[in-house]
Amino acid sequence: MKTSVFVGTSLDGFIARANGAFDFLKGEGGEGGPHGYDEFMATVDALVIGRNTFDIVRDFDPWPYGQKIVSLLAARGFQHLYVDGGITIQRFLRAGMIQRIIVNRVPVLIGSGIPLFGPLDRDVRLEHVRTQQYAGGLVQSEYVVAG
Repeated sequence: MKTSVFVGTSLDGFIARANGAFDFLKGEGGEGGPHGYDEFMATVDALVIGRNTFDIVRDFDPWPYGQKIVSLLAARGFQHLYVDGGITIQRFLRAGMIQRIIVNRVPVLIGSGIPLFGPLDRDVRLEHVRTQQYAGGLVQSEYVVAG
């Protein structure tokens, strides 16, 4: 099964403020415009999302994920899993269960908050696939985790 991360961060690497808010992602240069999210979601079979992220996005209208959270994904034949939520991403990465990382960096510095990446037991080597700039200054970089 392929597992991917598609996430927005501030330029200084934070996915949310300390209180969990990610209002800075929606501002000028943020994720509001087209940047490949819909195309990415069209390739996803299922979503694994952390509880904190779920609590924040569950009332979004429209629901941005379009898929139900399911158990026994591989046994049901799912082929592409989207992993979201800081702690969940970190745990999957530490377990060697992430193959692809797409980071959308918004041109804003927030100084502190919840980092995308946390402590690791070992280096995780990445291979750069592509980088693209979008209107407003959002920069999207895609990596594959080197085997």
